[in-house]
Amino acid sequence: MGFAKYQEDIVSRNVGDLAMRSIKAPVSSPKTPSPNTKNQPDQRTKKMSSLKKFAVATPRPLPVIVLADTSGSMGENGKIEALNAAMKDMVSTFAKESRLRAEIQVGLITFGGKAQMHLPLAAAHSVAGFAELKAEGVTPMGAAFDLARQLLEDKDRIPSRAYRPVLILLSDGQPTDDWEVPFKALCDSERAQKATRLAMAIGPDADEAMLRDFANDAEAPIFKAHNARDIHRFFRAVTMSVTTRTASQNPDLSTTFVVPPPDDDALDLDFQ
Repeated sequence: MGFAKYQEDIVSRNVGDLAMRSIKAPVSSPKTPSPNTKNQPDQRTKKMSSLKKFAVATPRPLPVIVLADTSGSMGENGKIEALNAAMKDMVSTFAKESRLRAEIQVGLITFGGKAQMHLPLAAAHSVAGFAELKAEGVTPMGAAFDLARQLLEDKDRIPSRAYRPVLILLSDGQPTDDWEVPFKALCDSERAQKATRLAMAIGPDADEAMLRDFANDAEAPIFKAHNARDIHRFFRAVTMSVTTRTASQNPDLSTTFVVPPPDDDALDLDFQ
């Protein structure tokens, strides 16, 4: 082998080694960052939690149901006029209350000649008004108890998330129908037992024994109205009690029932 052939072999061997190294070490393509799928559920949960902070909670209903005697005797000595004015004042005050936690709802059952839903249960702020109460007929109180029980047990009208209802019974006389069985059925119903039940006897002829059995709030024994001004005082006490509940941290808790003092400048006639 001559010197020229020796050089040719050396060059050929080196070129071949370079080619092999090029094949063995290919140039890798740049990596594309993959999405971090592992943390996606946590991120979605955090976003939902943030959205919930801004969601407006729906206030829970606080039903106030009035059972009002509108029989013929309520037409004496300004009773029915006082009842009309007191009811309107109460509904008007309820309508202005904050609905942050609780939405006050009002329903009115009357029993004079016949028992009926005079004002269907509705949010107080949506009540534009109601027909004037008129005193007429007998006192079908038992039928009114049936209506109240049916309303309480209607979970479409009063859902389970509602706060404890307030039942108010007022009368100036004796029931004229078979009231004992409907009265017991109402008082024994689970929802009526949980409700705050208040009662007002109007005048000396009211059935105080029955009204006393109806009331179940130790802080609010049966209230006796001796004149039209007392009807206003009773409804003002109911209004203050309910509005205090709606403003409290827990509207399910009872509040002190305080009847305001009479207005000294008001001229009034006693119920005889």
